[in-house]
Order: sequence, then structure tokens, then C-alpha cells
Amino acid sequence: MGKILSNFLRSSSIFFLLGASACVETVENQVQVYSNNFSKADLANFENGRLLIWRNDTIAGWYHNEEVAVTLYDLPKHNYLKLTAEIFIHDSWDGNWNDGYSGPDYWFMGIDSMDVIRTTFSNSPCESSYCLYQSYPNEFFRQNVPKTGAIETNLPSLCLGGQTSTSRYRVEKLIEHSKVDSVRFFMRDELKQSNSSWPKCDESWSIAKISILAIQTNS
Repeated sequence: MGKILSNFLRSSSIFFLLGASACVETVENQVQVYSNNFSKADLANFENGRLLIWRNDTIAGWYHNEEVAVTLYDLPKHNYLKLTAEIFIHDSWDGNWNDGYSGPDYWFMGIDSMDVIRTTFSNSPCESSYCLYQSYPNEFFRQNVPKTGAIETNLPSLCLGGQTSTSRYRVEKLIEHSKVDSVRFFMRDELKQSNSSWPKCDESWSIAKISILAIQTNS
């Protein structure tokens, strides 16, 4: 039976499940190969990178039906990558809702040509008679209440003045990866808001931080 990655890193060990028994793989080396909070306006190796001053802070964005990526070269020897992105989900994301006009509102994260996260977000109110559910922190199609897993909520709107309709998330993924010549880390979205005269203003996203950690275990 193959090993199943449990998706988290604790101090010096990565934990696996193997049938009914457990074994531990020890981390021999870990190197932060990329870290960017955009405070230095650094967009080296970025595709579709652009900067925005929002709430007196420099972030990357804002994006609507777009892909942004950073490509790194000459990585240290590793067999895992830990990908971390802190993102802002701005304004009227509708999560899993599918009415033909305003959803689902997908967000993806991946490396090279492979999606490692496919999910949805919702900034909808959630009442007994009306709730547009999201998939995050799970993969699509899971029904979670809006803003589940957010590290900040009710932040100011980016585009719809006077509202508090931005949520902040820290999205993390630990994946098996060993290619050292290069890696392309991407994020993208598929947003639907066809009943708006300015869809980008209606719903968009931005990036606060990106971190990539290369991990070598004793496997």
C-alpha cells in the first residue's frame, strides 16, 4: 500500500499513514527558496505581477480571471515543497453558487502544469434562508459556510466603497516534488459575474505574501 501524505509539517518530522500503522520520516534539511511580502516592490521572476497599495500596504493584485506565477531555478535537493500564500478575497465572491450568472467562483493553486488546490470562496452573508456556501478549506465541491478558515474577515472592500467585504486566508499545501532545475508556482481564478457592468470591481483577489520551502527527508 502506498504512503499517504498527511499535509502537515511539525518541527523536524513529516508524518505518514501506512495502513493501520504509522511511521515517521525525518526532515534532514529545509530551505526557504522564496519569500515575498512585496514590501520591497520585488517582482523578479513573476508573470503577470503588479503591485497595489491597499490599506497602506503593498500587495500584488488585483486579479480577476487571471493567472499569476513565479518561476524559481536551481533549487536545492528536496523531495517536498511547502507552498504558502496569504491572499485577500475581495468583495462579492459567491462560492459554490451556480445560477448561470454569478458562480461558482473558483480559485486554484499549483506547480508547473498541475493544480494542487481547486476550491471556492464566498463572502456572502449566511442566514437560515440564504447562504452561498464555499468549498475552502476543502476541495470543490464541499459545502462550508462563507469565510470558513479565514484568518481575517470583514476587511474593507477593495472596490465597492463603504463595505466590509474582504476576507484574508493563509493557504498552505505540502506536496511531493523533487525536480531541482526549476519550478513554476502559480495561482489563478475562474470568476463569474456576468450580471455586473464591471465584473472585476464586483469580485477579485490579491496576494499579501508568498513562501516556498524546499524540504529534504530521509526517505
